[in-house]
This record gives sequence, C-alpha cells and structure tokens, in this order.
Amino acid sequence: MSYRNQLLKREKVFRDPVHNYIHIQHRVILDLIDTKEFQRLRRIKQLGTASFTFHGAEHSRFGHSLGVYEIARQICDNFARNFPSQEPGDGLWDDSERLVVLCAALLHDIGHGPYSHTFEHIFHTNHEQITVAILTSPETEVNHVLRRVSPDFPEQVASVITHDYPNPQVVQMISSQIDADRMDYLLRDAYHTGTEYGKFDLTRILRVMQPYKDGITFSMEGMHAVEDYILSRFQMYMQVYFHPVSRSMEVILEHLLKRAKLLYDRHALSESFIPHLLVPFLEDDFTLADYLKLDDGVLTTYFIHWQDSSDPILSDLAYRFLNRRPLKSAQVTEDTKDLVPILQKKVAAVGYDANYYTAINNSFDLPYDAYNPKAANPKTQIEISQPDGSLIELSTLSDIVAAISGKFTGDERFFFPKEMLAETTDNLFAETYDSFQQHILNGTLIHTSD
Repeated sequence: MSYRNQLLKREKVFRDPVHNYIHIQHRVILDLIDTKEFQRLRRIKQLGTASFTFHGAEHSRFGHSLGVYEIARQICDNFARNFPSQEPGDGLWDDSERLVVLCAALLHDIGHGPYSHTFEHIFHTNHEQITVAILTSPETEVNHVLRRVSPDFPEQVASVITHDYPNPQVVQMISSQIDADRMDYLLRDAYHTGTEYGKFDLTRILRVMQPYKDGITFSMEGMHAVEDYILSRFQMYMQVYFHPVSRSMEVILEHLLKRAKLLYDRHALSESFIPHLLVPFLEDDFTLADYLKLDDGVLTTYFIHWQDSSDPILSDLAYRFLNRRPLKSAQVTEDTKDLVPILQKKVAAVGYDANYYTAINNSFDLPYDAYNPKAANPKTQIEISQPDGSLIELSTLSDIVAAISGKFTGDERFFFPKEMLAETTDNLFAETYDSFQQHILNGTLIHTSD
C-alpha cells in the first residue's frame, strides 16, 4: 500500500477536552504529529497574554491544531457519506482530496512563534509565510513526511494555506468565515477561559454543512446554528480577545522587546544579558532554523535574566511582565484624544519614560475579521442554501447577523503606570499626580480598573 493511503493498524486517539476523542487513522498524520516542528507547538500558548487575565488559558497551539484536524476530519466524513461526487465537475465531494485537507488542517498554525501578535509586530515576521516555508523547505521533518506522499504534496498543502488550491471546498474548509480553524478556537478558548461566550452547536453546524461547486454552504434548516456561531465569535472578541488587561500585558511585552532591541543596537547590553537566540531577529537576519528554536519558554528565560539588568527600564518591564503588573488604562474618545499628550507629559514629569510606560492601544488594530459581506473586497460569504437549490447570503436572512455585520464595539485606550493613581506625599510631584488623577478619575477619560 502506498504511503498516501496507508492507514494505522489500529486507530490512535488523543483525549481532548473539547472533542472528547481526536481520531488518527492515517500514518502520515501520526508521522506529522511526531515531527519536531509540530511538537514545538506544545511550547507556544494559543492565547498569548490572555492567560494573565483568564488563568485557565494555558492551552497550546498543539491542542488547537489537533482540534482543527478533528473538525476537518468530521467534515470530510460527512461529505463523503452524504455528498459523494458521482462525476467530475458535479460540485460534490471528491474524497481523494481528504488527505490534503487533513494535512492542511493539522499544519495551518505550525509557523506561529512565541506571543505571535507582538513578536510579529516587533520583528516583522509573518507566521503564514513561515508556515509555508516549514511545509516546503527540505530542511524540515514536516517536509520529509509530506514528500513521502508525493514530490509535489508539500506544495499542494501549502497552496491550501495561501488560498491558491484549485478546489474552493478545500480552502474554505480550513479558511473562511466559518471553518474548522475558527470553530475549534472559539470552543477551545471558551473552555479554557471559563467563559460561555464562544459556545455554539458544532454538531448541528457540521450536520447542515454541504459542498457545492464554488465552496461550502449551509442548509436552511441550520441557519439559526450558524447565526449563533456568528454571535459567539462576536462576543468572544469583545469580552475575551480584546480584554483591556490582556492588551495591557501585550503593551508591556512589546515595550520590553523594543527596549531590548534598542539596547542591543546601541551595544548597551552586557554579554550576560544578550539574548543569543534572539540575535538573528534583533539584526533582522534570521533563518528558518533560527525561528524554529523559539518558543514561549525561550522568551520567558530571557525575561527572567533581564530582571537583573543594569538598565532600569529593561529590568522593570521584565519584572512587570513576569509578575503580572499590568498598566492601567482609560478609554479615549474623539473628544478626549487631545488630552493624551498632556497626560504623557505628566507621566514623564514624575520620572517615567513615556515611550515605555504609556501607549495608545486601539482594539480596531487587533486581528479580527468581522463578518462583512458588503465590504469592497469581502471575504468568503456565508451562503444559506434554499430548498430549490438557490443560495442566499446569511445577513439577508438574519436580522441579528445584519445588525453586527461589518462592525463591532471596539475601543481605544490610553495605558499608563498604575502608580499614577497612587496617593503621594512627595510635595515635588503631588501637583502632577493630582492633576493626572483629576483627568482619569473625574470622568474626563473613562477609567477601567484591573
């Protein structure tokens, strides 16, 4: 039997808190899981700094990737059972594409680095490009496994990630407005954060999902389950992913890495504090092998060392990040934006470097692809199939989805040291502290406590 079609003698299962069992049937899937590049995902948190707000959110990208694989496997089973292709071009499911779906689902996040959003912003990396590199580079164990299927199989799997794969059913299964990736992370993140927002009826959605020639659609009787999914996603972003404290810890992390980069560029880091595994990124000259050495633990180890640095800013920011000392924040509106420079000067006046101890953070800049079928260049729409076979876009049928399509209640926040709200007996700075607090506490800016 060829490697492509080789099944395990006995199905292997992974016990999972979201899906109960994750079923592994293909030898290639198990071999991919055992690669060092995939095992690295155990050491990278799925939600980054959110664990400082929701203490249960310690789950990894390893678990999420397995979950995406499992949902994709269930979709393939459903399509093969209920919508098998009878002839080429009939728009039904060709199960010969199952393996490329399963591999793409399993490997879709393999290029993520530590604290992905912040790390990418500081060091100008791109996890999707790195995912493609891991799949296609002969240097990786993942590539060696994929090439055993066929010489061009790594490129086929990569083309699903880049949305270039010729069958839109395959692409939309992994990346669309309602796909295996989003469905798993909503349920998984809801479970681990202890919230109810992200829960929806996965079983029902999978039941009403069906292929057609241009992708994937959902039957009319399942519309309310799809509607509930859209609302769950909206609420998770508002209540969990955009939480002010998680964003505050991201600000500290970003400023910590920026400070380390500045000191390194100025040759102001002593040898004992140089983060050698980060040097290729500090110098903007890294290889794939350099990238794959990084995980959350590597960065955390450097942060522990930096607490003892002679640079007071680097030392203090490392201490604040490791020991959960978030900055406080206040909401900024169009009417109060002009106050921000004034407040930054007051923070600087009492001895803080405003470049590192203040920030404007806008949740609208965070990654969130709101469902917006009316956008100039809309992403995949959610199509509801009618009994006569016609398709209707979801928001035209659902008043609830129409009400939130293309919008969400984000906010812009001004972050500052918590100490600015403390009482002071220092006559030199008392007036500055009092003036700052009048703006924050008297409602000029809307204050949110930790």
